[in-house]
Amino acid sequence: MAISGFSELRVPGDHGSIYVRDFPGRGPAFVVLHGFPDNSLIYDELIPHLVSAGRRTVAVDFLGFGASDKPKAARYSFAQQLGDLEAVVETLKLDQIIPVGHDAGGPAAVNFALKHPDRAAAIILMNAFYGDAPGLRVPELIALFSRKELKALQDHFLSSPQQFAWLLDFQRERLKTILKDTQKTRYMEVLGPIIDDNFRQGAGPAFAQMTFQLTDEIAAGTARLIDFRNSDVPLLIIWGRADPYLHVSVAEYLRSQAKNAALHVLEAGHWPQIDEAAEVARIILGSH
Repeated sequence: MAISGFSELRVPGDHGSIYVRDFPGRGPAFVVLHGFPDNSLIYDELIPHLVSAGRRTVAVDFLGFGASDKPKAARYSFAQQLGDLEAVVETLKLDQIIPVGHDAGGPAAVNFALKHPDRAAAIILMNAFYGDAPGLRVPELIALFSRKELKALQDHFLSSPQQFAWLLDFQRERLKTILKDTQKTRYMEVLGPIIDDNFRQGAGPAFAQMTFQLTDEIAAGTARLIDFRNSDVPLLIIWGRADPYLHVSVAEYLRSQAKNAALHVLEAGHWPQIDEAAEVARIILGSH
């Protein structure tokens, strides 16, 4: 979906500039954060609903992804992504935000709220992870790139665009298995090109480094669960039921660990903001 009416800016970071689209509006800004294989374009079905309701929305491409810089010497990490978010908030002079974390964008959303509770009006998570939840599974592609003993194999696949594309095609078919036919079509028409273009534009190094740190970040999130449990920042969880990896049990576990949480389960896949954009917007706007 082509969207307009936003300001583009590049936010300086420690290792390069971060590409941001700022949609004007009122209230604490929804700052949308993407995961491993994609970029902020995964929110382009959802953003028009939020903006048409008058809400400010900020779409961020983490360093190394989308239209952000991809410096060769950069060391990509979950800490760096939190720093990206902090830099965006400071540059745009946002007093309060609602970070929206999808997939691997979840840790940055949660960690921002834990570190800056006065600046987070709420947290929204969609098919994301934080800590070692019972039932947590990761796609085979992510599992491969998160295994430190398979570093040589990972480098081999990254050095061959054809073989890496084969891996992506395998994972794409797995993620589509329990989607409705209409959602499968949307997956191929909307999400497929976003992911493919992301890697064509050079997101491979950031993807590889971030996935390589996955088990470390899960352990770090588990260690921070005491802070998560004690946080007063409201948590809204929106989950696609037809996700063959991040099962609804992960969402239920996150809700059980939070002091003030609400869970909405939709008939959607791993990307509910694409599969059920209008319903996701209704829930978000009704809650915040």
